[in-house]
Order: sequence, then structure tokens, then C-alpha cells
Amino acid sequence: MFWRRAVLAGTRVARSGTGSGGWLLGKAFRMGNSMSSSSLEKPGTAPADQIQETISDNCVVIFSKTSCSYCTMAKELFHGMDINYKVVELDMLEYGSQFQDALYKMTGERTVPRIFVNGTFIGGATDTHRLHKEGKLLPLVHQCYLKKRNKNFSDSKMSVI
Repeated sequence: MFWRRAVLAGTRVARSGTGSGGWLLGKAFRMGNSMSSSSLEKPGTAPADQIQETISDNCVVIFSKTSCSYCTMAKELFHGMDINYKVVELDMLEYGSQFQDALYKMTGERTVPRIFVNGTFIGGATDTHRLHKEGKLLPLVHQCYLKKRNKNFSDSKMSVI
């Protein structure tokens, strides 16, 4: 039941495990796989606005369909790298075709997956794998986490004053 609700909400269920870690600016970081809730299909809000909000709230967003093998390949790449990502399963949304139309206007194609990292569209599964092989994908993800970390640090300093 929980899994079904998570899939319907366009989320990724957490898996347990150690995962990989690394060093960034002298601080340890761990990028794990966690569950997030979907903010899509808000009544009265345009699909493009909801997509933009989801992209800006998450470092990695994959717009996917449950039956798509390329989508599975993309999700497995991020999963294998132990990176948090938000999945929006368009075929599980009541108005998924409207979201896909909005993604077409934003990216120039209707195909899935449509993958965004650090607020930027990076392509589909093949493009994402190519970036990974070239060593360019992880720096894009790290850049986003740094930006969010610095923003949170700035916000906490401001609240102390």
C-alpha cells in the first residue's frame, strides 16, 4: 500500500544501505536516496509553474513514465551514484499529458525521461549517461548541493541577527 501511494505521488521510496560519501570543501557529505512528496497537480496552478517549482526545489528531477526503459536506466544511474533525486511519473498523474506538453514547450521534445540538474535541463537518459562518462554530471549535482548549503547557511545567519 505504501509503495503504491509513493508511486502515485511521483516519489521515490528510500532504500537502506551505506551509500557512497565524499569530501567537498573540507566537509564530509553523503548523498543518499530519500523519499520526497510530489507537489504536482495543484488545482488552479499551471503545469509549467508546477514543473518550475519542482525543478527549483530539487537538485535532480526526472520526469519519467513507469513503463519507459530509458527512464529506468536514468533512475538507476542516479541510484547507483547514491544521489537524491525527485521522480515525477507522468503516467501516474491525472493530468500527466498536460505536464508532458509543458515539458515539450520547455525542452523541445515530448520524450521521457526529461532530466533537470541544478535547475537546468540536461537531456534524456543517453545525454545523462554521456555527461556521467565525461565526468561532468557529478560536478553539476555537487554545484547544486553547494548552492543549497550556502543558501541555508546564509538563511541561518540572517535569522540569528
